[in-house]
Amino acid sequence: MTDPRLTPARDDVAAAQLEGQVEAARYVQGVAHQVGVGATALREAPTHSSRLETQLLRGELFTIYDSVGGWAWGQAERDGYVGYAETGAFSAEIVPVTHRVSVLRTLVFPAPDIKSSPPYFLSLNAKVAVESVDGRFAKLAGGGFAIAAHLTPAAAITSDWATAAELFLHTPYLWGGKDSFGLDCSGLVQTALETGGIPAPRDSDLQEAALGRALSPDSQLQRGDLVFWNGHVGIMRNETELLHASGFHMMVEIEPLADAIARITPTDGPVTSMRRL
Repeated sequence: MTDPRLTPARDDVAAAQLEGQVEAARYVQGVAHQVGVGATALREAPTHSSRLETQLLRGELFTIYDSVGGWAWGQAERDGYVGYAETGAFSAEIVPVTHRVSVLRTLVFPAPDIKSSPPYFLSLNAKVAVESVDGRFAKLAGGGFAIAAHLTPAAAITSDWATAAELFLHTPYLWGGKDSFGLDCSGLVQTALETGGIPAPRDSDLQEAALGRALSPDSQLQRGDLVFWNGHVGIMRNETELLHASGFHMMVEIEPLADAIARITPTDGPVTSMRRL
């Protein structure tokens, strides 16, 4: 059975590569586009009131299979997620990225002057093409100037990706979010792992199935281990503390793992696995 989250297929249209696997009125070759804004919502339906499935950050690629009424329907290259996003968020011109944002949030200025009015911000892992660096400013392809020290080469990775997760401490909980304005539990894990060069699915059930190796219940946990419940995931900050985007706290919070287990188990069940990457 195909997973609708990851399958670009509707009754009326589907990706050409799925012909013979799914039923659709027509099959089309998608066209890759690039996110040109700081972040854009990927929704389950082409309305602003529909549920947020995830977010696409600047520089990410998105294959569009259908567009109507200002909405593009397609699939994200990074994690395969399918949904609807506003067509104005994308550029048909794909510019190879050279750098990614390495801090929680940075401003993009219209001029190389910190007193100029910043039109938007970029969050951790947003990807840009740097045309040149002059002093403290990096000139970005497509316009704008970012603080060069807030960027790192796109291929650079960190050995302690839990540090990236800690940057989000007290960031609001937002279902489907993965930028510095708000994010959910699996968005936090996916975003942090990206800084370590580790590809990760978008949702916690997919992450549990794909990431690392299972630990025995009596294992001593360590920094970076993942703890899964039904519909939830957190990152061990050390052997006793859990860092997670919590719908209970409505923010990214650090708490003793024992406290989290005691609170979550009565409503959502016990820990389903602990995994080490």
